[in-house]
Amino acid sequence: MCKGSMVRRRLLLAGALALSGTGLCAQTPEKTYYFSPVNQANIALMAEYWNPIIGYVSERSGVKLTLRLGRTSADTTAYVLAHEVDFVFSNHLFSPEREKLGWRVFGRRKTPPIHGQIIVPADSPVKDLAQLEGHDVAFPGPEALVAYKFTYAQLLARKVNVRVVFGGNMDGALAQLFSGKVAAVGANSQLAENFAQREGKAYRVLWSSEPLHDLALMVSSRVHENEVKAVARAFVNMHQDPKGLAILEAASKAVGLSAEAHFIPSDGSEYAAYRRFYQSAPPQLR
Repeated sequence: MCKGSMVRRRLLLAGALALSGTGLCAQTPEKTYYFSPVNQANIALMAEYWNPIIGYVSERSGVKLTLRLGRTSADTTAYVLAHEVDFVFSNHLFSPEREKLGWRVFGRRKTPPIHGQIIVPADSPVKDLAQLEGHDVAFPGPEALVAYKFTYAQLLARKVNVRVVFGGNMDGALAQLFSGKVAAVGANSQLAENFAQREGKAYRVLWSSEPLHDLALMVSSRVHENEVKAVARAFVNMHQDPKGLAILEAASKAVGLSAEAHFIPSDGSEYAAYRRFYQSAPPQLR
């Protein structure tokens, strides 16, 4: 081969390598968004429910979601308030102050109405809220709107003084109730019923709130609208796809939800009762 041909060949090869290198450098890592649902149960059960669901949503939407959970529900909400997550399943963001943060509802889970309840074991001698005076009462955590704020506000309104104990999540609070460590629990009716069925426990309801909607799927204002729409479509269409329906049914069974529990669109108007609560809530619960 002549010297000129060899030079041209080397130049072509160098050019090809340079183009290849440019292509590799131009690739950007896949954007990952964190999804933080409120800790409604222990972390293992939460992961068993949510990981298959967000795996499906990621696949269908093309938007990568990764589960991020704190040790307690308050820890998880702290991630949200620190702008460290992008999607949530929560009812902790409806206070006037937090609504200024720009989170937007795009969906919710379709389940029967839930209630804030104050419950005792079925064999408890306590028959009335007034009998809880001076006793330990457990709640999931200070951020739990339905199970803590709604129920504790009722005790405060009736001037029933109790010692507040936080269990970290609903399962933790209920475990304290049925082990005899506390006299009563402020509960989310859906979660109390599911726990009782899983653990074979029985309880009585001393007080129940008005019916409320299940938690909201919400998104940060930082997420691009096209990605929001893609994620929303994947959630709300999940039950119409055989693969998605199978995932939903298996996940729901694991946590005690009915097989019909699935996600539907929402514009946030269904959460008016949560917003009304803050208009008259005691200062320490706002």
